[in-house]
Amino acid sequence: MPDPQTDTQSISRTFIDRFKTVRNRFLRLVEPLEIEDFVVQPTQDVSPPKWHLAHTTWFFEVFVLVPNVPDYQLFHKGYPYLFNSYYVAAGERWTRAERGYLTRPTVKEVLAYRRYVEDHMLQFMGGREMDDELAYVMEIGLQHEQQHQELFLYDIKYILGHNPLFPAYNDSEVCIWGDVKPIEWLSVKKDNYQIGHEGKGFCFDNELGKHEVHLEAFDVANRLITNGEYLEFMQSGGYENHEYWLSEGWEWVGKQAYKAPMYWIKEDSQWMYYTLEGFRPIDMNEPVSHVSFYEADAYARWAGCRLPTEFEWEIACKQHELHIPKDAVFLDSELMHPKPTEGYGFYGNLWEWTSSAYLPYPFYKAPDGALGEYNGKFMVNQKVLKGGSFGTPKEQIRSTYRNFFHPHLQWLFSGIRLARHS
Repeated sequence: MPDPQTDTQSISRTFIDRFKTVRNRFLRLVEPLEIEDFVVQPTQDVSPPKWHLAHTTWFFEVFVLVPNVPDYQLFHKGYPYLFNSYYVAAGERWTRAERGYLTRPTVKEVLAYRRYVEDHMLQFMGGREMDDELAYVMEIGLQHEQQHQELFLYDIKYILGHNPLFPAYNDSEVCIWGDVKPIEWLSVKKDNYQIGHEGKGFCFDNELGKHEVHLEAFDVANRLITNGEYLEFMQSGGYENHEYWLSEGWEWVGKQAYKAPMYWIKEDSQWMYYTLEGFRPIDMNEPVSHVSFYEADAYARWAGCRLPTEFEWEIACKQHELHIPKDAVFLDSELMHPKPTEGYGFYGNLWEWTSSAYLPYPFYKAPDGALGEYNGKFMVNQKVLKGGSFGTPKEQIRSTYRNFFHPHLQWLFSGIRLARHS
């Protein structure tokens, strides 16, 4: 039987190592930025990079240090107000749409805030027994920071990609996609299946409530839809024909000045797009990205198919690509762009829209306290995405992971996988 003290020390050491790894990664991600990049907020859905750095620090300060360190002194008494996001139970907060107004605190001060909290966190973890409740809060903090690292990449791409100079964020490897073979179909038979997370590994509360669903026989595509295939939809009048669009989607299309995936621009009869590596001609064999749910659904209808439900996606993944391939592209690779891989591509590269509404599973219960606001209160008017992207840390992804966004959003790293009835 393991010695409890030794086991506690091992748990603490694990958190210390992961804490350093996660926090240092965020600093590496912002290294390419100029100081002016840190404060821009061109739209409400985009948060300034400086805010992400401070908010992820606020989480550890408010949820770990304040309740557990009796003599802890806040770095700044005003920061909990500035850098809370949506946790009503944690107090008042600055308006989301006005985060870009905050020229102060400066980037230098925010980085000092990070160092201050990190020093206290390391001291705290090194001298504290880690019970289950505290370990859960710590784990959520690490997962939360990694989610914001991906959000940061969405946001900085939006910031730079809407600059008419189209400056590159980094100079990572540019991937050239070879010829793409016609879609083949992966079949799943009619049956009852178990959905949801089980086991001892970490999962978010929205993955819990393992339950049985009945699925009719169906097929899913063995790859994602490419830029070239999506361009065929555009050239055939896909954005002009209401028959392909849901009612809200058609209304959304009518409000769009530019009818194409985000970051596509036509120059001198050639389609170009902005990538994190800069502005370049579109690779027609690369999976199409930055499409909204409305666009993904319309494309599927145009193609005579549909989007998979989240349950179909999860079961197809478990049957046809149960384990994450070694070459799957996640944030760990630091490629910052989709890359050709072996297998069917269920994991990494791009999030995949499903037709499922983001709703609680049976038996779902939100945790008590402020952390109960993490997922449950967003279970309305959003769609589930699966599989992760090149901006997602590999440790976060599993077949049961449920990402969720509003159906009109394009700025996330999203793609299209088709499904059909067998």
